[in-house]
Amino acid sequence: MGEQKRKQESKLNFIFGRKNYKWMFIGLGCIALGFILMAGGGSDDPNVFNPEIFNFRRIRLAPTLVLIGFGIQIYAILLDPNKK
Repeated sequence: MGEQKRKQESKLNFIFGRKNYKWMFIGLGCIALGFILMAGGGSDDPNVFNPEIFNFRRIRLAPTLVLIGFGIQIYAILLDPNKK
């Protein structure tokens, strides 16, 4: 009798619910997209300056996406999956 009760209690329980994981993957996607947009803009020749590293996409858009992604991650952690 005690063994059956222990088996029932030891069932696989996830910390987060389905909604939490959905929002976590959305946040990870935003963070990954931000880092992808931040990449590039360098020069093949170290003696030549490439002003493309200072364009809007790398200076404003990409870091904003990364910060939004981190905000979504915090929201996903704090989200109550049982609330309807």
